[in-house]
Amino acid sequence: MATASAAVRHKKRKKRAHLYYDYELMISVIFLCLFGLIMIYSASSYTAQLTYEKSWYYVQRQAVFELVGFAAMLVVSKLDYHRLRKWAVPLYFLCYVLMFLLLFTPLGVSSHGKKRWLRVGVQFQPTELIKIALILLTATILDNLGTKINDWRRALRLILYCMPLILLVTKNNLSSGIIIAGIIFIMLFVVVEKSRWFYLLFGLMLAMLFLAPKLSTLLVRIGLLKEYQLGRILVWVDPVKYAKSGGYQVLQGLYAVGSGGFFGKGLGQSLQKLGFVPEAQNDMIFSILCEELGLFGAFCMIAMFLFLIFRFVKIAQNAPDLFGSMLVIGIMAQIAIQVILNIAVVANVIPNTGVTLPFISYGGTSVALLLFEMGIALSVSNQISPPSENREE
Repeated sequence: MATASAAVRHKKRKKRAHLYYDYELMISVIFLCLFGLIMIYSASSYTAQLTYEKSWYYVQRQAVFELVGFAAMLVVSKLDYHRLRKWAVPLYFLCYVLMFLLLFTPLGVSSHGKKRWLRVGVQFQPTELIKIALILLTATILDNLGTKINDWRRALRLILYCMPLILLVTKNNLSSGIIIAGIIFIMLFVVVEKSRWFYLLFGLMLAMLFLAPKLSTLLVRIGLLKEYQLGRILVWVDPVKYAKSGGYQVLQGLYAVGSGGFFGKGLGQSLQKLGFVPEAQNDMIFSILCEELGLFGAFCMIAMFLFLIFRFVKIAQNAPDLFGSMLVIGIMAQIAIQVILNIAVVANVIPNTGVTLPFISYGGTSVALLLFEMGIALSVSNQISPPSENREE
């Protein structure tokens, strides 16, 4: 009898331990999504009215995807994230199938001269799913290896598992390939004890960025760069020289950022969104934000992302196991990299990469799957034992 009552108490204690839920993370995500809808409407209403005769066209579509993503986030957040382990390998191989369908069948839909969309009943970007697949696969392998990952041969083997899919993505979409490689890089950096090789590799990447203008022609000749990528580098170096072609978007974005001042012109008062900044609701939405809300608004948005990353770090630190911690680190890395790249492109610090601003830019596939990932992070937080529980035990 005493044993049975002890088992019941243990069950209740375990159940209470699962009641922890990172509401701060969830509220932050909801705030960013709502702020994104406001900015999408502000940036796209003029173009949407001219093209579709409905100023709400883009924001309505985005809202539908956000509702679907939010529902998925709530469902996933209440599930045990350990269930995802069994999907790591099947999802990894499914991504190869999706990339084959994208590149070599009529199901692939071209956008700006590149096949980036896949139409199979619904239209979506496979690269967004690949990010989740590789985060899941990497987290599973790292959890299985434990401290054995410090053996450079095992770390290299993990990289070789991911590399074919990363190269396949990079060949079709350089920016997505950079993001995925960055995610794997950060996940390994966090878990591997010897970090000097990571610092060396990071330094090498920075050196390549600074030397890119001088080496770009050579890289095109040997086939590592394509002509359109060379064009982006040349525009990055001197956008004024290409003001009527590739540099037009860059210059208009910089005009928007510069004209906003510290407090901006006011929400909805942007002039650059009136046909000057191409597709202002997508990759260049940060420039419209700066014009309307100024540097103050931009700093507030960046602070919100920093708070989001802070919550990820707290969850990762307190996760019940390495698998949960690595899942959250991978999600955090994806968001951080995309935010940095998007802002850097708008400021012309790096060549144009076509990266969206998470939760803010228009993009149904992107925001829906990002919210799904938020559900995974919340699921990990839901498995953390509150401090009071730890003390009782």
